[in-house]
Amino acid sequence: MAANSLLTVCVLCATAIRTGFGLHTVSAIYGETINIPCGQDVMQDLLFGKWKYEKPDGTAVFVASRSAVKKSFNFDDVPEYNGRLNLSENYTLSISNARISDEKRFVCMLITEDNVFEEPTIIKVFKPPSKPEIINQPTFLETGKLNPVGDCVAKDSYPDGNITWYRNGQVLLPVDGVVNMEWGKEKNSTSGLHSMQSTLAYMSTKEDINAQFSCAVTFYMPDGLATMNSDPAVFNIYYPTEKVTIHVQSPKKTIKEGDNITLKCIGNGNPPPEEFLFYLPGQEEGIRSSSAYHITDIKRNATGDYKCSLLNKIMIASTMVTVHYLDLSLTPSGEITKQVGDSLSVSCIPSASKNVSVTWMKNQKILAQPSFSNLQYRDSGVYECETSLLEVDGLRRKKTLSLTVEGKPRIKLSKKTNADGRSKTILYEVDGYPKPEVQCIRLGNDLYLNKTEETMLSNGKYSAKIIISPEENVTIICSAENKLGREVHSLNVSAISFPETDDRVDSSGDNNDHAKLIVGIVVGLLLAALVAGLAYWLYIKKSGSRSSRHIQEQPAGEHGWDRLKEGAADTLSTSKHVGKELGNTEENKKLEENNHKSEA
Repeated sequence: MAANSLLTVCVLCATAIRTGFGLHTVSAIYGETINIPCGQDVMQDLLFGKWKYEKPDGTAVFVASRSAVKKSFNFDDVPEYNGRLNLSENYTLSISNARISDEKRFVCMLITEDNVFEEPTIIKVFKPPSKPEIINQPTFLETGKLNPVGDCVAKDSYPDGNITWYRNGQVLLPVDGVVNMEWGKEKNSTSGLHSMQSTLAYMSTKEDINAQFSCAVTFYMPDGLATMNSDPAVFNIYYPTEKVTIHVQSPKKTIKEGDNITLKCIGNGNPPPEEFLFYLPGQEEGIRSSSAYHITDIKRNATGDYKCSLLNKIMIASTMVTVHYLDLSLTPSGEITKQVGDSLSVSCIPSASKNVSVTWMKNQKILAQPSFSNLQYRDSGVYECETSLLEVDGLRRKKTLSLTVEGKPRIKLSKKTNADGRSKTILYEVDGYPKPEVQCIRLGNDLYLNKTEETMLSNGKYSAKIIISPEENVTIICSAENKLGREVHSLNVSAISFPETDDRVDSSGDNNDHAKLIVGIVVGLLLAALVAGLAYWLYIKKSGSRSSRHIQEQPAGEHGWDRLKEGAADTLSTSKHVGKELGNTEENKKLEENNHKSEA
């Protein structure tokens, strides 16, 4: 009877298992807690509940049980689950620290007095991989050949995933000879986790400059597929030089003679060439140098076409270099001395790399090109001839001519009666260079006449005044002398009791006054001879005593007096040969009357 009962129970159990069979899946994240609900409602007559899992060979392993009567639970001695299990009152089994090995078929068993109910559950564990990383990256990619870009690695994934390569966000697909990819996967025998790797080889071009290469891993999670991207990688793209250029490095925009310059040759390859051949104007053989070729103290004959090329003498570049220069020739130059009336030809000729103009200056004032056909004292001075290249900073030239115009002395004498009626003024004007020394005496004594300070009238011309109060008719003799010569003139002056009409004796004038000048000289000589003869006769007669005069006088030096006497003698000698009737008749009469009175 007992045996039959047990068999009946077993049949009923099998029926319950088959009848209550239902399958659902619980997904868990690696390392987190797995909560497996029993899947059956707890019945009133429940005795106890048990949890088991099934091995691949079908063997059952019990892991936990709970008594509904005693309200107690118990965990079986299963090493891989020791300390990881918990069983709630509703018979939900919790497994902490989920592992890949927890992927099993767990069964919840609820047992009553009459039946046994089982509910199986499939456990699925998921683990995302580590962030993919591109390792073994090269320092550069060369154009024209396959280059290893690197290995994309994603580690510790469950289940395994797939790796995809990208360029600037676009998927890279295998292309024979252009894009090559190799995949590999590895499973950790202890943890059961997978590691994925993909190796990329890529033929780069110049378009890959600054291109971003990246990879991504696609894997499964409880919610479906997920993707994780690597950090982008940017590579230095090496490509050959396709063009060379040359330019001049100079601290200034333009180059002038004496500057230092640097020729810079550049190739557009990467990396750029480090050495070049430089060709100077007129040279067929190149000079091997780095990318910079230095020229110091450049000369004007260095103007020309400069070239550079690669060492294989291909891809030649050229540039034109103009060396600016400026010369100035002044003829004559320096210190020049000429005589009044001379002519002087002056030329200032520039020689420059560009057309330039010349500027003349005298005493800081701009003037036209000087031309001297009849030199005058006013032409003396410092002449500057200057030119410059405005386009070239600091290129300026200047030459100087210091002109001195010399001439023999020329003196003019004039007289007038002053307003007070008690004195007369003798005015002389003298020109010449070097500045003449002027001395005046009254014929008949050895005294120089005092004069006012000389006043400059114009270049080389001076004037001064002599104030006298003659009680009788007198003759004034003045001499002007410099290193080039001496000129002497005399002037008859009436006593203060006779008013003077303005009379002028000069030795110079404009070309238009030559006739007046000749007549004036002849008349002056006649008067001077007459007055000098009378004065000399009176001087001999009255040498014993002289009356006081109202004129300030000073003793004349022996040398100066002798020179004046020589001049006066020359003047008187000349006067003897001129008819007396050419003189001033009225003045001669006054002089004769005065002489008669003196004799009486």
